Amino acid sequence: MKINQANELTDRLEDALPQTQCTKCGYPDCRGYAEAMASGDALPNRCPPGGVEGIKRLSKILIPIYPQDAFDLHPTINPECGVERPRAVAFIDPQKCIGCTLCIQACPVDAIVGASKQMHVVLTDWCTGCDLCIPPCPVDCITMIDVTGNDSGWNAWSPELAQLARSRYEARDVRLDREQRDNDERLAKKAAAKLVAVNAESPDSEAALKEQERKRAIIAAAIARAQQKK
Repeated sequence: MKINQANELTDRLEDALPQTQCTKCGYPDCRGYAEAMASGDALPNRCPPGGVEGIKRLSKILIPIYPQDAFDLHPTINPECGVERPRAVAFIDPQKCIGCTLCIQACPVDAIVGASKQMHVVLTDWCTGCDLCIPPCPVDCITMIDVTGNDSGWNAWSPELAQLARSRYEARDVRLDREQRDNDERLAKKAAAKLVAVNAESPDSEAALKEQERKRAIIAAAIARAQQKK
């Protein structure tokens, strides 16, 4: 398969996923799972949020890869990935939350707000029910609440919800990349200022000269690492 065809297939597969970014499929995000399916490395039955209906949709798209309909071969969600269930949203118990920010860091769509040592709140309109906020919580103050009754899989989702989740995930990636760049620049400026200060020193002994050279080496190495990240 040519590169353009593979990219087009990946795009179609990604569009058919509910965009929870839950990683239950075993891949880092929905795009990663779509790429794995497009390359033939993953079957279309690894997305619990999409459910059985999701398997059907993905299988139709994958017909160019699998001679036989993939749904006929794998009509249920792979149990190692979880189970199909109603769509859920996270709820943080305000009486138990200690404001550790770990759930905020884990949320793939920035659907949790709060500050260190302050109560956190889930923005339910943005929550994808991915469960990723639960494992890092040190006080077990987060529960998942079903919000779609008996509806599960794509019956509990809509293209609009999926697009919102994807947009939020992409916006978070942009934010994290910007914050990383800002942090790297701040550290580089700090290292440069330290180097100026070290160079201004006037060692009055052999030991002091060696200590100056040691500091220079450490700072130079830090600056080199920062430049490699650019």
